[in-house]
Amino acid sequence: MKAKYDVLVIGAGPGGSLAARTAAELGLSVGMVEKRPAVGAPVRCAEGIGKEGLAEFVKPDPCWISADLRRAEIIAPDGTSMMLESEMAGSKVGYILDRKVFDRELAWQAAEAGADVMVKTRATAPILEDGRVRGAVLSSCGETRNVEADVVIAADGVESKFSRWCGIDTTIPVREIMTSAQYLMTDIDIDPYTTVFLLGNEVAPEGYLWIFPKGDRTANVGIGISGKKSGPGHRARDYLDRFVASRFPNGKTIEHIVGGVSVCKPLPCTAAGGLVIVGDAARVVDPLTGGGIYNAMFTGRLAAKTAADAISCGDCSKEALMPYDSAWRESPIGKTIARNWHIKEYLIRLPDEKLNDIIHSAASLNMKEFSTLNLVRELMKRNPKLVVELAALRALLL
Repeated sequence: MKAKYDVLVIGAGPGGSLAARTAAELGLSVGMVEKRPAVGAPVRCAEGIGKEGLAEFVKPDPCWISADLRRAEIIAPDGTSMMLESEMAGSKVGYILDRKVFDRELAWQAAEAGADVMVKTRATAPILEDGRVRGAVLSSCGETRNVEADVVIAADGVESKFSRWCGIDTTIPVREIMTSAQYLMTDIDIDPYTTVFLLGNEVAPEGYLWIFPKGDRTANVGIGISGKKSGPGHRARDYLDRFVASRFPNGKTIEHIVGGVSVCKPLPCTAAGGLVIVGDAARVVDPLTGGGIYNAMFTGRLAAKTAADAISCGDCSKEALMPYDSAWRESPIGKTIARNWHIKEYLIRLPDEKLNDIIHSAASLNMKEFSTLNLVRELMKRNPKLVVELAALRALLL
């Protein structure tokens, strides 16, 4: 690790690695640090991503694709099933990754592009000068050193400590943190080509439970619930254990992970003097699903391109880096996040009876292409009882 880089990336997840790879490909000197001893572990993700989105950044490789999906199933509180075949769902159906291998592949690509990569290296403080970020204090194997950089890209996940140390308010309201638990289970009866989402306040209050296949008889079985719904006896793991005992009583758990996912609005500003914030650290996560792999890679690449432009001009002020913030907000990602936050706020207030009504109606629809807007339009045509409820939601989508 050098004493000075053009770009220093904090965190080697998909967002950090895409930022490091892109910056190196643009001819910048790049350092990327990861606090854990191994990139990609432990996994704190359900590992799903759409096929089209993934292809924007990397060529699919069977080495890190655990399942090639064909359909998605949504199950209402009363057990009614709505099936989305791949022809209808489009990019909504995709791959289940092996994140341990996938994340390392992205880090290897960054290294091959010229980035220096260091694991078990933790950023412990920013270097601040004249109100802007000039690098980071790094700690590795008991040694501490200062590493300067023209631009620091914070890709340190939902905890986002580095941004907070730089003076950015990264607080997530309790009601908008999805507390999650997931088991990697084997020896269970599943459809290896279908993702399953279960809804309902008895199953997953203000959230959902998922079954994401990872091959024959193996799947990520997990749950996310609102932080305000969590407490003794009704934590995410409690709901998950009850489901597993009922659905997969003879299944074997070979991995157990817990964590939190932000389902709030993104940070009000994701750039500062010498600093750009990407992915989960920027809260650029889909508030409706909690999905963030694609968003992290998109913002990571965009951050690197913006940093390269600023460095070439010799100006890494907040004003020079703000095009990053504007660009992702104006992109389809930004618009989807803004829309889906409102949809999420609407849905979490629905009692199970109304969720049942919506899925009952949706299950009978024959849409050529599934989208939230198409779904709302069709439901309003077919179910007069839902017109008043859905009219407000439709207005948000237009």
